[in-house]
Amino acid sequence: MNAPATPARRVIPIAPAGEEEQGACSGSESFALMVLGDSMEPEFAEGDVIVVEPDGLATDGSFVLARHDGEWIFRQLVAAGGGWQLRPLNPRYPAVGMGDLSAVRGVVIQRTTPGKRKSTTRYGE
Repeated sequence: MNAPATPARRVIPIAPAGEEEQGACSGSESFALMVLGDSMEPEFAEGDVIVVEPDGLATDGSFVLARHDGEWIFRQLVAAGGGWQLRPLNPRYPAVGMGDLSAVRGVVIQRTTPGKRKSTTRYGE
């Protein structure tokens, strides 16, 4: 029996503020994204839906959406040695060091697992 094929990496473009189509969310409105991959397991599984608050307060331990090397990444923000790191929860992935918080574009305020009852978790309350 053959092992299942590894799914191809999917890139989903997110337009920076000012490039939205008319009628789309403004740069300060919360928005939802689907988690892709396993870098944030076990807390966030592929297919979970996260709600991101662009104006949310990013603090040590927050789950954030950030821009790194031209891509969007979802990680946990951790204070580290006078700077910051974007850490995955899955130890198979590397942390990313940052000097400041300028790469952070939003804070995760909610997670929902589609298809499961009572599967919503709120963050930062």
